[in-house]
Parts: sequence; C-alpha cells; structure tokens
Amino acid sequence: MTDFSYLKGVYNITPTPFQPNGSLDLPSLARLTDFIINTGVDGMTILGVLGETTKVSEAERERIIATVLETAADRIPICVGTSHTGTDQCIAYSIQAEAMGAKAVMVAPPKLSRSKDTAYRRHYLAVAEAIDIPIVVQDHPPSSGVYMSVDFIAAIAEEAPQCRFLKLEDVPSPTKVSQVVAANPNITIFGGLGGVMFLEELRHGAHGTMTGFAFPDILVEIYQKYTSGDIDGATAVFYRYCPLIRFEAQPLIGLALRKRIYHIRGAIASPHVRSPYTPVDDDTLADLEDLLTRLELGEGI
Repeated sequence: MTDFSYLKGVYNITPTPFQPNGSLDLPSLARLTDFIINTGVDGMTILGVLGETTKVSEAERERIIATVLETAADRIPICVGTSHTGTDQCIAYSIQAEAMGAKAVMVAPPKLSRSKDTAYRRHYLAVAEAIDIPIVVQDHPPSSGVYMSVDFIAAIAEEAPQCRFLKLEDVPSPTKVSQVVAANPNITIFGGLGGVMFLEELRHGAHGTMTGFAFPDILVEIYQKYTSGDIDGATAVFYRYCPLIRFEAQPLIGLALRKRIYHIRGAIASPHVRSPYTPVDDDTLADLEDLLTRLELGEGI
C-alpha cells in the first residue's frame, strides 16, 4: 500500500468564510488557510460539517477546494469532505478532490431509512475502488444519523486498506478508540468532538485529532508534548484550556463561536454563518470575551 503516514497528528476542520451578505469570501479563505498552516497543524480538512458543505453550490465547492489547495501549495496535506447520500455523487466528489490535488477524502456513511452494514460496505468499497488516496471514515452519529459498530469499522478497514483511517466521534469516544484498536490495530484513529476528549483519546490509542477548535495551535502543543513523552506537560496544557474547549463545543452555536474566534484572531473578515443557523446572543459573546481575557488569548470582541 502507498505510504499514507501523513495522515496523523492534528488536522484542523476548517470553516468556510462568507461575507456579511452571505457570498463566498475567497480572500478570507486564503488568509485563513495561511493562518491555520502557521499554527503548526499536520493537515487541514475542508468541506466537512463545520465547512457548511450542505450550504455551498457545486461551483462554490470547486472554488473552495481550488483556493485552499493553491494557497497551501503542498505545505501540508489537505483532506476534502466528499460525503453524499448517493454513492455515485460521493464517488464524483472524491474523484474531483483527488484530481485537484487532495491527499485524502473524508466520507460519512449515507443515512438510510434502515441502517444496514452491507449497504455501507458497498458504499465505501465503491469509493475506494474509484480513487487512489485514503478515505477517512467519519464516525459521527449526530450528523450522519448512522451508528457504525466496531466490528464493521474493523472489517471495512481490513477489506479496503484505503479505509484504515477513522474520524471517531461516537461517544464515549475514548472507550470506542480502545475497542477499535483492539479489533484492528492497523487503523489510524483521529479523535474529534472539538477536542473535548483529546487527552483521553490519545491515552486510549488515538493517533491525533481532526477537529474545528479555533485555537489549533493549542492542540498542536498538546499533541507534540504527548508524543514526545512529556505526558505531564501535555496534561497541563489540556487542563488549562479545557474551559475554552468546552465552551466552544456547545451544540448549535459551536460553528458561530468558532467563526467569531477566527474573526477576533484576524483570520477572516466576517464571522457570518449561512442560514439556517443559531445565532450567538450578546450574553454568550460576553462570556467568550471574559474567557479569552482570563486565558490571555484575546482582547475583547
């Protein structure tokens, strides 16, 4: 099998910037790409749930991929979300991503009226047959509506080596990390969930995290300390920033908070989220300002 060792460490799930009028903001996307690369991440994942992939057009999708790949210029690998409810379109998205220069694709299982492992098996094997780059299997039941068993994950990874990469966000994630490692130690596991269980996921055998936390530099520091053997140092950093990780991962408003933080950090021109979305109220923004100030991470909103 081709060397896919670049798929580990901290991959940032990158949001898609929009202008205040809702149009695509490509200059901000280029600036955000540079910003994230400069935080020291090992890679980026675009057009995931955080990238508002269901809210962009086909033409916008291609422009987003092209802008990120051109800006990244092979400095880090780019993984592109290519999930779709139809296998044929998922294949088309995946072929497009590979042709444009992506180093991996991320694919969630399509939601069916009745979940069936044989249908999911056919879906993943068909995508694997169509491309030569790795497939990150996205195990996130809240967004996909699909529960994938440890046995299924282990089996599909054995049958299709390109599927030996897992973005595991099925809670409790540390427990499932241990179960997957035991079932198939050849699988590379990324945690997620905003980094809420990052330290525990590493302890249980994860190889990194793939998440949208808007301070990826903090996750990089945790990962580098942990993998270099400085477990106490990694733990101290994780515990220091746990309040922010927890706050940012709030359901419904997590995307809006992350865009707000990137706006504060000067990475994007506007924190606009395309409708429909849940707006962040002024009291919550005041809480965010207080938290960033106490952690010495920013000066106001």
